[in-house]
Amino acid sequence: MIVRASGPSFLELYTPKLVTILRDRYGLADLKADALAGFTVAIVALPLSMAIAIASGVTPDRGLYTAIVGGFIVSALGGSRFQIGGPAGAFIVLVAATLARHGIDGLILATLLSGLILLAIGFLRLGTFIKYIPYPVTVGFTSGIAVVIFASQLKDLLGLTLAGPEPAAILPKLAALHLSLPTLNTAAVAVALLSLAIIFAIRRFRPHWPAFIIAIVIASLAAALLGLPIETIGTRFGGIPRALPAPHLPDFSLERIGAVLPAALSFALLGSIESLLSAVVADSMTGRRHRSNAELVAQGFANIGSSLFGGICVTGTIARTATNVRAGARGPLAGMFHALFLLLMMLVAAPLASYIPLAALAAVLAMVCWNMAEKHEVATLLRASRGDAVVLAATFLLVVFRDLTEGILVGFGLGALLFLHRMAQTVEVESGRPVVAEDVADAAADGNRPRYDAALSTDPAIMVCRISGAFFFGAAATVGAALDGIGDQPRAYVVDFSEVPLLDSTAAATIAGLARKAARQGAVLYLTGTRPAIRRVLFAHDVRPPHARFKATIESAVASARRTTAGDLSSGTADSRPD
Repeated sequence: MIVRASGPSFLELYTPKLVTILRDRYGLADLKADALAGFTVAIVALPLSMAIAIASGVTPDRGLYTAIVGGFIVSALGGSRFQIGGPAGAFIVLVAATLARHGIDGLILATLLSGLILLAIGFLRLGTFIKYIPYPVTVGFTSGIAVVIFASQLKDLLGLTLAGPEPAAILPKLAALHLSLPTLNTAAVAVALLSLAIIFAIRRFRPHWPAFIIAIVIASLAAALLGLPIETIGTRFGGIPRALPAPHLPDFSLERIGAVLPAALSFALLGSIESLLSAVVADSMTGRRHRSNAELVAQGFANIGSSLFGGICVTGTIARTATNVRAGARGPLAGMFHALFLLLMMLVAAPLASYIPLAALAAVLAMVCWNMAEKHEVATLLRASRGDAVVLAATFLLVVFRDLTEGILVGFGLGALLFLHRMAQTVEVESGRPVVAEDVADAAADGNRPRYDAALSTDPAIMVCRISGAFFFGAAATVGAALDGIGDQPRAYVVDFSEVPLLDSTAAATIAGLARKAARQGAVLYLTGTRPAIRRVLFAHDVRPPHARFKATIESAVASARRTTAGDLSSGTADSRPD
């Protein structure tokens, strides 16, 4: 008797990990560990949230709103124990492009719509399919994003003054930056180098210290005490507010929704990939398992919440999530504490943020880009195979020089074609006459395994074929050619499917063609080792008795063929019942 396990219920799929943790003997020690981890992550998230917002073209306070509101909702409703939500570097280019095209109201509306799209993806249980994105695509995308973000920080790293707006495309951007080199600010360069040196030194000698925040504090003190002529948050943005704004819906109309919908779709696609990738990283570090669809639903609510408070796109962030795990987090409360600590820091220390040099924040993002580049993975994939190298290179180049979404889609398409090609190459067709007893004895004496496991027949009019591997449209032409190449017009065909894990409609049509060929020759077609799922597809293409006869094994099919060929093959009546 076969017992089939029922799938998880709706409640099990979408129950937040917070509820699971609180049910599982969550105690005071766990609460203390989560509070400490949340404080650690907040220290890392504070400069990053502002730096990502500035690089995206919005004010730094919107990055904090995103981390506070979005981060709290992601942890409260998400399907991962350790996920930390907030603004992510991967969105910088998309956010900047949407802002330039539709303004701040259009950006917030696109964020709201992306939240609704993520809700739909999660409730339709489509999160499972995100894992099918090939690894070379994720590596090429991440490395391309690192290059694009670093290029966007060159202006602040060098303290340059451009004659006009900074171009979004990388080649015109580099050209504009080159023309503005005479405006280079040596004080800004010195602050950026000081910040990078501090980050490198702390990570080398005190890796558990919060390198980003220490570098920002020292750079801010140096710039203020020395009176350096460099841009700060205060000089460019006038500081940041000391409280969250009141929630409100963005202005929208059908025309405006249609205009920003492509951007919203891009946000949702990128957000789902980034958040689930981050959850997978957390799983690999802890041995836990996340609920992908529950995570996407939480990301949807987080983006809606962020947009209501004027924030930008929210997603799971790999670096902050990894920091959360390493800091000893026990559950989602750590992410909620991280959001609350950020809110407290904004309420208390908002005036001090005005003194933060933009060159120091650019140095923080430059370090983030260095870590994002995945240099080791790129080298490994380039050595692994030519196909993986092509997918990686295509994704990377399109992300850098064309468009993020285009890079992902083209990379995914190339990866899918490469997979189908490789799968098609694994399909094999063995064919031959059934061995006779003398052949088996001779093979055994020589220490060799005969083509088939037993002395099946001495009848040369029976042709036996064994197909192994996934029999699908990519391999159908190869298998069909092998079957069509069988000569001598045998009076019985035996095709074994015992090593075929799956069969699609194209493959079934190929077998239907063989059945018609056998009927024209007055031969009998036997199919062996067919699983129920394979039989269903074959039956749908009319591959069924009397056109084909089903047997359990090659031996039983050959024995039946011997009995049939001894009588009248054309009658189609002898021994036609399946095993």
